[in-house]
Amino acid sequence: MTSVTTPVDRAAARGIMFYCALAVFAQESMWTFYDTQVPPLLREHVGSAAVVGLLMGMDNFLGIFVQPWMGNRSDNTRTRWGRRMPYIAVVMPASALLFLLIPLAWSFASLVVVMFLFGLVGNSFKPVVESLMPDFVEPERRSRGNAAVKIASGLTTVTTAVISVLLVDDHPALAFVIPSGIAFLVLAVLVWRVRDNRSRAYRAALVEDAADVAKADAAKGVRMREVVMGVFRDVDRSRLLLLVSVLLFGGAYAASRALMTPYAMESVGLSRGDAGGLTLPAGVAFLIAAYPAALLAERIGRLRVMAIGMAVFAAAMVLGTVVQTSVATMVALGLAGVGASGFIINAAVVLWNLAPSVRVIGTYTGLYTVTWQLGGLVGPTVVGGMVDVTGWRFMLLDAGLLAALAVVAVLRIQVLARRRTSDIGKVL
Repeated sequence: MTSVTTPVDRAAARGIMFYCALAVFAQESMWTFYDTQVPPLLREHVGSAAVVGLLMGMDNFLGIFVQPWMGNRSDNTRTRWGRRMPYIAVVMPASALLFLLIPLAWSFASLVVVMFLFGLVGNSFKPVVESLMPDFVEPERRSRGNAAVKIASGLTTVTTAVISVLLVDDHPALAFVIPSGIAFLVLAVLVWRVRDNRSRAYRAALVEDAADVAKADAAKGVRMREVVMGVFRDVDRSRLLLLVSVLLFGGAYAASRALMTPYAMESVGLSRGDAGGLTLPAGVAFLIAAYPAALLAERIGRLRVMAIGMAVFAAAMVLGTVVQTSVATMVALGLAGVGASGFIINAAVVLWNLAPSVRVIGTYTGLYTVTWQLGGLVGPTVVGGMVDVTGWRFMLLDAGLLAALAVVAVLRIQVLARRRTSDIGKVL
């Protein structure tokens, strides 16, 4: 998976880190605002919290099917614009227009329809945008690019908070215009500056296509089913173990956030408002640690940084369990945010670098995202069930147990990586 890169390639890679981060910022600005401001709209029509939660989870359910399929479809696309930009140019403005319609829905039924359409189109957009960066950036430097992307995604929380404070109460419909306007502005920049057909991975994919044709095996693209089955059939098991670690740590991370408010109320004795603010240190710590985690991974190895990061996360959960005060909990969550950055910044990069071909990077992006989302769905449920048995006092410890299991999976991948004779071990 390593390749020789020219100065032109490196210059394009540095530029694409910024443009991809910009695209993800636009994408996640809509999604973050959606998650915070659509529930109140639903509450105007329905009183059941369960129904609100079910409808808010609709986009995650759609993403399980749409994201890998769309990533695979873009992998198999060949145009003079490349394989990602044609979809971005169409789907990004479509999602922005649907986003504008959300506060204008005149009935419960129309709101649900618009939410469904936005979830469908928005999920189609995500894997395509997030695959741009590994298309341009060589495997050795992808952690830096992914750090830039994750920082941009994290900053959308600040953007959403500012929009909410300034506009939502007095001009709720206008508030939705801001994230949508950001998307249109970023789209103009992407269409103007990004030429996907010049990316390192796209050129390599064309070479592989030509080789297939030369062997009288007409290039029909790689089917998603073949990609997924390849993960399960591979005797090395590294890719499967990595996805297992993503599922486990995604569950631990989601549980530590989703169950924090009731935990702090039950075990630390905080009010609902104070408990809700406990995750702020973790968010700030993650943003600060993201880029250093990428640089450290390039020096000592991504798998090692992932394992260390998850171990720090698990240790932080133990600390929060042993000392249950508001200050200790904030410190523990801050350490957990630092640890989480080691995994989150590098896990997708390792999966891209383990891909058998540059022709399936988009599909692998979809597989990573879906597995992380499944962890987000399953983790709080599993940890919640453990809380029913052990009590709220041990909630953080229960989440730390999932992280510890993920460490075991990553350590096993390290063992397998040492046995490799190819250069792939150098980018893990």
